[in-house]
Amino acid sequence: MPIKRPQLVNDEIYHVVMRGVDGRIIFPEETDYLHFLHDLYEFNDEDIVSREFRYNVKNLSGTLPVELSLVKRDIKKRKLLVEILSFCLMPNHFHLLLRQSKDNGISNFMRKLGGYATYINKKYKRQGHLYQGRFRAVYIENDDQLKNVFVNMHTNPLSLIEPNWKEEGIKESEKAIKFLEKYKWSSYLDYIGIKNYPSLINKDFLIDVFTNRENCYNYVKDWILYKKDIKQLIGVVLE
Repeated sequence: MPIKRPQLVNDEIYHVVMRGVDGRIIFPEETDYLHFLHDLYEFNDEDIVSREFRYNVKNLSGTLPVELSLVKRDIKKRKLLVEILSFCLMPNHFHLLLRQSKDNGISNFMRKLGGYATYINKKYKRQGHLYQGRFRAVYIENDDQLKNVFVNMHTNPLSLIEPNWKEEGIKESEKAIKFLEKYKWSSYLDYIGIKNYPSLINKDFLIDVFTNRENCYNYVKDWILYKKDIKQLIGVVLE
């Protein structure tokens, strides 16, 4: 059955998810995560851009920060298709929180990101689809939903250390909090003041929604510490 999506409207916000087909890993290596992050930056442009790599990576195998240094194109100002408000990359799927800037901006952006599948197929000498159908999107209707999406996206990595946390709750809260503070494939670190990929996202809007950066941190931390019911996220979680 085709995936039903809301009409994508300029200046509105959407939670977008893409999953690997049959649960397939879509980021086999750290360099693949970095390739995708590069694409998030480079292909967010109304004009056609080269697929030439334009990033320098420092401290890839070390501790944070990874220091993804994106080389900005100075020839002209980019014509952004979307504002990337936040993101989280998981081994077999990714989440994006996007505000559409141009007509058909999200659809065109996701089409350009589809080139990542070609890169993976070529690198690993595989054939066939990488993703499970087309992208899914949920329209963000209000600030409460927006905050819940923020939590849902940035707590997703907890399944890597507590696979059943959504069904059984978080068993080690302090460990979970510290794990998220070191997970380098999401925008969470930039929101809590740890410079990771600041060029990729527009933080100002969500920081205003939460009032300040400290509240971004506390909202996630309190949700983990007080083991709030996962049912609060129903309607914003795309599983």
